[in-house]
Amino acid sequence: MDGTPPVPQQRKHPATPAGATPATPAPGPPDAARFAVLGPVRAWRGGEPLASGSPQQRALLAALLLREGRTATAPELIDAIWGEDPPSQALAAVRTYASRLRKVLAPGTLVSESGGYAIRTPSAALDVGLARGFAADADKARTAGDRTRARTFLNHALDLWDGEPLAGVPGPYAETERTRLAEWRLSLLETRLDLDLEVGSHAEAVSELTALTAAHPLRERLRELLMLALYRSGRQAEALAVYADTRRLLSEELGVDPRPELAELQQRILRADAELARAAEPAPAAAPVTVRPAQLPATVPDFTGRAAFVSELSEILAAASTDGTVMAVSALAGIGGVGKTTLAVHVAHAARPHFPDGQLYVDLQGTDARAAEPEAVLGAFLRALGTADSAIPDTPGERAALYRSTLDGRRVLVLLDNAKDAAQVRPLLPGTAGCAALVTSRVRMAGLAGAHLVDLDVMSPEEALQLFTRIVGEERVAAERQAALDVVGACGFLPLAIRIAASRLAARRTWTVSVLAAKLADERRRLDELQAGDLAVKATFELGYGQLEPAQARAFRLLGLADGPDISLAAAAAVLDLAEHDAEDLLEALVDCSLLESAAPGRYRFHDLVRLYARACAERDEQPPSERGAAMSRLLDFYLATASGVYALERPGDRTVDHLAATRHAGVAFPDSATALDWLHREADCLLACARQSLGEEQIDRAVDLLLAAKDLAESGASSRAYERAAGAARDAARRLGNARAEGRARTTLTQTHLTAGRFDDADAEARVAMELGRAAQDPWTSANAPNERGIIAIYRKDHADGERYLRQAIDAFREDGNRPGEASALCNLSRIHLALDRTASAVELARQGIEIYDRLGLELRLANGRYALGLALAQGGLLTQALTEFTQALDIFHNNRHRLWEGVTHFRIAEVHLAGGEAARAAAHAEQAIALRGIGGIWRRGTVLQVLGRALVELGQPDRARACWQEALAIYEELGSAEAAEVRLLLAMSTPV
Repeated sequence: MDGTPPVPQQRKHPATPAGATPATPAPGPPDAARFAVLGPVRAWRGGEPLASGSPQQRALLAALLLREGRTATAPELIDAIWGEDPPSQALAAVRTYASRLRKVLAPGTLVSESGGYAIRTPSAALDVGLARGFAADADKARTAGDRTRARTFLNHALDLWDGEPLAGVPGPYAETERTRLAEWRLSLLETRLDLDLEVGSHAEAVSELTALTAAHPLRERLRELLMLALYRSGRQAEALAVYADTRRLLSEELGVDPRPELAELQQRILRADAELARAAEPAPAAAPVTVRPAQLPATVPDFTGRAAFVSELSEILAAASTDGTVMAVSALAGIGGVGKTTLAVHVAHAARPHFPDGQLYVDLQGTDARAAEPEAVLGAFLRALGTADSAIPDTPGERAALYRSTLDGRRVLVLLDNAKDAAQVRPLLPGTAGCAALVTSRVRMAGLAGAHLVDLDVMSPEEALQLFTRIVGEERVAAERQAALDVVGACGFLPLAIRIAASRLAARRTWTVSVLAAKLADERRRLDELQAGDLAVKATFELGYGQLEPAQARAFRLLGLADGPDISLAAAAAVLDLAEHDAEDLLEALVDCSLLESAAPGRYRFHDLVRLYARACAERDEQPPSERGAAMSRLLDFYLATASGVYALERPGDRTVDHLAATRHAGVAFPDSATALDWLHREADCLLACARQSLGEEQIDRAVDLLLAAKDLAESGASSRAYERAAGAARDAARRLGNARAEGRARTTLTQTHLTAGRFDDADAEARVAMELGRAAQDPWTSANAPNERGIIAIYRKDHADGERYLRQAIDAFREDGNRPGEASALCNLSRIHLALDRTASAVELARQGIEIYDRLGLELRLANGRYALGLALAQGGLLTQALTEFTQALDIFHNNRHRLWEGVTHFRIAEVHLAGGEAARAAAHAEQAIALRGIGGIWRRGTVLQVLGRALVELGQPDRARACWQEALAIYEELGSAEAAEVRLLLAMSTPV
């Protein structure tokens, strides 16, 4: 038909995972026909739309397509199109429709047979067939335990629906099929949502389930899923309120009680069933088989955790002994004290039955000054295998050849512990199938051809606590569980450190766990505390450090000075004052020695205890001592220069970058804003750690300016708490140093974080002092930004006269500084003041002035703030459609720029508009999306969203859940001492059943 759209594009979902190829066949060659009934009935050939004719002709096409190749007789088609009241010329009409379709479709597609018609086309040519294939693939993936892949397939299936199935198609057959297909979609959606909850995406599912339960109020499975999602999101009261709403609705509408599954779920929620709060987990790995010891060292009786590694290595060793096709080599690498030997010995004991001809073991002393010589080890192995001393050759090559010959036909396991490098290991490997070798080393054995490489990391917190408990005793740990967690955390979850700490405590019955935790809390003494008998963490690290080349040792010392959780290659190069490729060579050498970890491509990190050791080495060995300060100064310069570049890309024309402290070292340049933002969010923790670490007299100005340049981290909400802590530390340091410029700027940034969290009194206290400091220091940045922030505070506190005065002052200061984006911000804020004073026309005009400035400068993100302000003005003026347009455009920009705070706030405003327009279901959906961005904007904003959500739920006939929302909001407001508490009390009073 004319005007048919091209083949619809599927909505974007995560790409199909590797190995998730659908069983559904491909649609065919580019010119193949394709059909859709999961929406309007449409047809395409090679992407071009085909005319499908009148509604009755589309009804014929749909009936034939849904028979999927089976023949439909003429009477059946007449009944499908017209039902019990066909026209007198129905048969002729059917033939006419069929003839027209045959002309449009490819030859052989629509065929006549046995007095009827059929469409012959591959299953994948019809969207229903594609959906069925995706659903089948999802079932298989779920059965196999791959929930992520199952969700992907279900999303692909659901994306094929394009509105109402068979839209606009008349006839009883279409009506029946429309109901069936809609029910099928709902069933698939329930399955997908069930999988969402299984993988832990409960918070994200609440919004969708809220909308679905509003659309299908009597569908109990959806209510059940919503209860579970709310409960797992920590919203127990709302989950129980959903049950109450459901029970009342079923009683009023159908006169029945909720089904048993729903009632049982309610009881489990009331009991706070621990299993209910836990998402599904994969089946545990098979436990290793208990084995008898042989020539191997004894395994530790309290071996703990490492189940995945034990299973992986055991399977490889078992396969090596039974397949008889290849000699297996597994090489374990990791930091000193991580438990490589303990794991290897444990696995070797477990594998002993697979190697009945013996197990060989040697400590190769790879960390000693003189490692074991392969020649001597071969002699010892040959003797252990029964070779007489007189038969052992003198040369290394001959000994290796005899060793391999002796092992031929045997099944022997060789454990080569503490290897220096691959060259030391190669002569000691068996050469025949049926044998296997386990190798441990601090160096990654990438040079061993065909070896299975295992990088051993520290224990999980659960494993660490379990090991500590086994050594110390259940009773002592149970009495002081938090202190025990502090101890294993201070040990960095390193098995050797945990064993030492636990052994010290076990030997001192008068100590409590808290005493040990207090001793380990002192970072400067921690390594000294972690020694017991001949075991010491520091000595273990010393062995690796002593083998480094001078340049490697310098890199190890200086990189340990930075507080961040990890460090990028570019930042490390700045610390070391080297080109990136030279720095990379040194870092990779440290990774190979297991003194540094490769967290991701181009990123590196220390274990916590190794970092402490590196710092101790820097204090002891770094000459001259000033080099430590110089290294950290270079890192601060790197972050400030790079963050300034990000700020400039994000805010062209903003004069803030012109007021930042100068740097001596360059940062990273970015081709576009998206790449720059990626860097900023990726480096957030490291950047803020550097700012907190750089609060001395010489660095304080640059540290505070780094926070200014990185303000996106506070505004986006993703790192707002860490940002606030850094800003607070900077304020205190600047005040202590008597630096008015730095203190004023730090207080202004703190004002912004308090505002974000809804702490308006704290925000105003900071902004008031900041204004005074800005004047005293004659700082144009603080003199403009501090009054702008006070104007925003006045908006929330309804101090409109003061707010207008502050914002007029800010506008003048921004204009004097030539800061047009700052001026636009203040104009948009002033718009909100006028809005509150019912000066709607001037509010709209001020917002438009701000938007005009943002638009002229090409500031997309700031333009979103302008559209948000304009949306508020339009909404108050009753222009809801126009307001919704502005809010929606702002929402897209905030989402694309990862500003989660403003994304959530805009969802909240959209919810208000929908509620005002009588669209309660849409209001609830947007309110839920605002709540789903949990932790963003502080609890005050959560309270405001819960108020709106409650109002929407009342309109949707869910008063019990609405009251649960309002009760949570009231608790928030009472905790904060907010005036909004009175309004919520009134809502609760009005909604209380009589």
